[in-house]
Amino acid sequence: MTSTPATSVLEVSPALAAFWQERHYATITTLRPDGTPHVVPVSVTFEPDTAVARVVSRRTSKKVRNITAAGDEGMRVALCQVDGRRWSTLEGRARVRTDAEGVADAESRFDERYGRRPSPNPERVLIEITVDRTLGRPA
Repeated sequence: MTSTPATSVLEVSPALAAFWQERHYATITTLRPDGTPHVVPVSVTFEPDTAVARVVSRRTSKKVRNITAAGDEGMRVALCQVDGRRWSTLEGRARVRTDAEGVADAESRFDERYGRRPSPNPERVLIEITVDRTLGRPA
């Protein structure tokens, strides 16, 4: 297993970067106000050069409400994807963005990774995660 400690510069191996470009679904773990984990499947994109992961979601989803409830600082979350014996986790601070430009950019990235554009949804928001730690066996 490889692990990257939390630092200001995230080093991502070529194998890990490639794994997050393949067409896989993931889970996101947020914390409910009572501290218990809320884990749900998501589509996610990850840009290793900027250490930013993006998830689009409905404004009213529980994961969005959990992150929003954490305040302006956002919430630490984990994104995990698995393919057989290969797996990876991205950890970082999530914040919810509602600006149309950010949401549209995330939708374009989703289309690149998953080969389809999300259906129009006026309730869509962007969960943007600043990744500061990686774990896994991507190869």
